[in-house]
Amino acid sequence: MRFSNKVAVITGAAQGIGEGVARRLAEEGARVALLDLDLQGAERVAATLPGDALALRCDVSQRDQVEDSLERVQQRFGRLDVLVCNAGLTRDNLIHKMTDDDWDRVIDTHLKGSFLCCRAAQRYMVDQRYGKIVLMSSRAALGNRGQSNYAAAKAGLQGMARVLAMELGPFNINVNAIAPGHIETEMTRATAARIGIDYQQLQEKTIQANAIKRVGQPEDIAAAAAFLAADEAGFITGQVLWVAGRPTV
Repeated sequence: MRFSNKVAVITGAAQGIGEGVARRLAEEGARVALLDLDLQGAERVAATLPGDALALRCDVSQRDQVEDSLERVQQRFGRLDVLVCNAGLTRDNLIHKMTDDDWDRVIDTHLKGSFLCCRAAQRYMVDQRYGKIVLMSSRAALGNRGQSNYAAAKAGLQGMARVLAMELGPFNINVNAIAPGHIETEMTRATAARIGIDYQQLQEKTIQANAIKRVGQPEDIAAAAAFLAADEAGFITGQVLWVAGRPTV
């Protein structure tokens, strides 16, 4: 029960990695706030968690919605200890086909959304002189054909983690990033559809390239997030933890 008496906010928590992180932290004692555009999905997950859980509809690219959501978390639970910025989407296309909206939606959700959430959360954490922030990057930060928007956003999150670690460390706030490889979620299924191959084929291709001969599961990322959000990781900050099933540069 590493998170007894702790309050955690997870964005994009209605499914996939976000749901897995919310479940892991709740199982270890955290009171959890699940933020997602899909309120019904967030409520569905919240209803299955042990302990006290709050589901809120939030578009992380909108400052007012982010600040209102975190204020509601503070009013409900009285503190904010852990923030996991996981909300994301894909709008894949080659550069000559990528629209302004394709670019803006991805950058605004992943990168601007994480910035807005971190800026709002740090106010509470600085007052407490305590906090853990985990940003969800991706192996795609190294580059994926047809994902210039997604790769740029995920690389940006790694830079953001390093800078915020410097700025917030004096207030006993740790900031790190996780870079997942192929994790079995709806987003990876959409990637298979984008490149026009069967999802099973995409999995097999990944398994062949991996040192660990399987694809990742949301639980793998949840375990990494729980580690970085726990006090055992109190001397780790500004780092990128690659959870990809293979050595990664």
